[in-house]
Amino acid sequence: MRIFLSTDMEGTAGVVDWSQCRGPGAEYEYYRGQLQAEVNAAIDGALAAGGTEFLVNDSHSTMQNLRPDELHGRASYLSGKHKPLYMMQGLDDSFDAAFFVSYHGSVGSTSSVLHHTYNPRAIAEVRLNGAITGEAGINALAALAYGVPVVLISGDQVTIDEAQAFCPEIESVVVKESVSHNAALSVHPERARELIHDGARRALARLSDIRLPSITLPAELTVRFHSGAFAELACELRGVERREEKVVALRNDDPLQLYRTFIAAVLLSRGVSE
Repeated sequence: MRIFLSTDMEGTAGVVDWSQCRGPGAEYEYYRGQLQAEVNAAIDGALAAGGTEFLVNDSHSTMQNLRPDELHGRASYLSGKHKPLYMMQGLDDSFDAAFFVSYHGSVGSTSSVLHHTYNPRAIAEVRLNGAITGEAGINALAALAYGVPVVLISGDQVTIDEAQAFCPEIESVVVKESVSHNAALSVHPERARELIHDGARRALARLSDIRLPSITLPAELTVRFHSGAFAELACELRGVERREEKVVALRNDDPLQLYRTFIAAVLLSRGVSE
């Protein structure tokens, strides 16, 4: 059983500040270890339920946060920030399930700790078929395209609520309760790892009952930027329509192409100033 694991970092138990998830520094070094432990817990739980092969896509910031020699199980490690499919690079139809570990809430969910959606400097809100979505919902487009169910997510409750709108049967693991953008009540790291381990095991145990992401096609992503300059640049991409000064719409009956277009707009936004 092949498992694809996309991991961010803001959803790790205890993380509440950018200094904890962006290096260099002692805080970052400590919390990258906590992230590593949560990833390993997910792998160990999956191994207990019959998982045999794992691909871990390091999807946070510079995408080189984990230590490959410390990964458990039969895991390969995909790292580096220049990935055509970004957080979903490496996924294809040979996988049986996808895990989203240490995810966070969307920029539209102001109650989620360190909330943002892909590029916090550029993106003010993203909606998928009219519903506010974070990175989990957007990334589910790629999973849908390849016919791979998203079966596990860990993070805070806001993150999970957003994911369940598109993956209603997902196994949810809450490791912290957000208080504000920079505050959260977290479970102890050992307890977080236990919860993630058990969640991964349960997710694979009921894999046959978990459907593909529930996203009606053709699907539409509407992106509200902080600046009209970002929207103007995004409209240079095929299939992007300007709706308002700062809002564009992307629509496609191919979920993978829709995801690719969104990622292209994100990458373009990183190269323009307001």
